[in-house]
Amino acid sequence: MVPPQRRLILLRHAKSDWNTDAQTDHERPINERGRKAAPRVAERLRTLGWVPQVVCSSDATRTRQTWARMQAVLGGEPQVSFARALYLAGPPEIRAAIGSLPVGVETALVLGHNPGWEDAVYALTGVRVRMTTCNAALMHLRAESWADAAARSDWAFEQVVRPKEL
Repeated sequence: MVPPQRRLILLRHAKSDWNTDAQTDHERPINERGRKAAPRVAERLRTLGWVPQVVCSSDATRTRQTWARMQAVLGGEPQVSFARALYLAGPPEIRAAIGSLPVGVETALVLGHNPGWEDAVYALTGVRVRMTTCNAALMHLRAESWADAAARSDWAFEQVVRPKEL
């Protein structure tokens, strides 16, 4: 029997505002460019048929705001969680988040920050990509579970959706 398809979107948060009253990096909001980019990327994902059933996100303000802008365009009611472990995470933490996804999920989105997201794309696919703000790397593979998928490094890289190209 053929294992089910697993589709993963690794998304870096939208452009953040450095000129802000935020007390910490964790609290920095997205800026106007980010507020415009997130819905454009969401629209492209929807058009491509990459609508997540589950979203695992860093709990930083800018990732929460990025997701809120995207969800308004993507629609649906995905299961969404925000975790401190994904704030400034590297490949091990990102793999752990992927590995904890429910078995029945086909498409998942993991939202966070660089440099971890570029490193994770490379760790999963062997492809080096530049993940600027609000870039979404799309990849897939067949695996019995997300735990099995998370441990692998042979994901098929599809593309990076970049707001500057939309």
